[in-house]
Amino acid sequence: MGLERVEHVRASLGLCFDVPVIIVGGTNGKGSVCAFIEAILTQAGYRTGLYTSPHVVRYNERVRVEGREASDEALVAAFERVEAARGSTSLTYFEFGTLAAACIFADAGLDAVIFEVGLGGRLDAVNVFDPDCAVVVSVDMDHMEYLGTTRESIGREKAGIFRTGRPAIYGEANPPVTVTEHAQITGARLLLQGVDFGFERTTQQWRYWGPRSVRGSLPHPALRGPHQIANAATAIAALDELKDRLPVHMQALRTGLVTASPIGRFQVLPGRPAIVLDVSHNPHAARALAQNLRAHVKFQRTIAVFAMLADKDAHGVVDAVRSQIDEWYVGALTGSRGSSAEALANEIRRVEPSKPLHLFDSVAAAYAAARRAAGDDDRIVVFGSFHTVADALQAREAAARSTQHD
Repeated sequence: MGLERVEHVRASLGLCFDVPVIIVGGTNGKGSVCAFIEAILTQAGYRTGLYTSPHVVRYNERVRVEGREASDEALVAAFERVEAARGSTSLTYFEFGTLAAACIFADAGLDAVIFEVGLGGRLDAVNVFDPDCAVVVSVDMDHMEYLGTTRESIGREKAGIFRTGRPAIYGEANPPVTVTEHAQITGARLLLQGVDFGFERTTQQWRYWGPRSVRGSLPHPALRGPHQIANAATAIAALDELKDRLPVHMQALRTGLVTASPIGRFQVLPGRPAIVLDVSHNPHAARALAQNLRAHVKFQRTIAVFAMLADKDAHGVVDAVRSQIDEWYVGALTGSRGSSAEALANEIRRVEPSKPLHLFDSVAAAYAAARRAAGDDDRIVVFGSFHTVADALQAREAAARSTQHD
């Protein structure tokens, strides 16, 4: 794998941008940081394009223009342009989609473009575009079959989006040595959270500080969880580095923080029992989920609807959240990468042999059973994969349609 093929098709399409481009990577948190940047710029009056992955329910979620999902017609037209331009050059699913999104953005008269890295960074298709600001939110163990088996090797791949003389924001205080080394090699201007920029919590609000601004009296983000303030600070640091081209006033910043709301990032659905959707699928994200569950209001029981892909660290995820779960409803994910309910149950039994455990042949069945079992004072948390959240949402929508029909 390399960037030669996608770069060849990009050049054939004549795709380039004369507006600021932000590329956001990292093991966890990149979707939240993208959402903050998009929401803040939108509130400041800028026309934005945002490309993210994966989608939860509809492919259209991946491509947003001015805060709205691209239409089927716009996507099909962009796919046709890419197909015509590629000739005999083969493209992966993600490469094809990245170029199609760029086609839509190039025609939309935007003020800023935000690309979320799909996997890694150095060889990711979005890296054919030169970022005016690169962001790596975090580095932890995930996609090890592609990125390497150590935090250092993974960090090297993620730092591949850095560019000479341009800001590179890192969303933690303890980067792998490979991240700092790559910044030095490329001549990127590395800014570390907790060192070059950061935040201070107060009782009701928080304060951002950085080399280009200090922003006080900030509201807590709509995205729940203590770590979301760190993600918000990372987004502000990136925007501060572009303030000469994209100045943002305080009201836009405040409103953006409380309106950013991507699907499945500790998303609490209205009604009772409480239902929490979280796309956490590795131990690093699962630890954040456990922290959020701990800080959430108290419930009589917390019931897990859980499913994962077979190539993920199920044991590490279960171990990270086990203290917050009272009962497990485990479903199987379909497809070649999906894990069986039995395999996941074995991992749960290894760390939680005494808690109730129920197995189902699908997430939809597990979700339906959990809904029947949960009382008004209970909480259901759906997690383990984007696919898990998607299947539960689709089951919920199907149940709602059935009720309306009846």
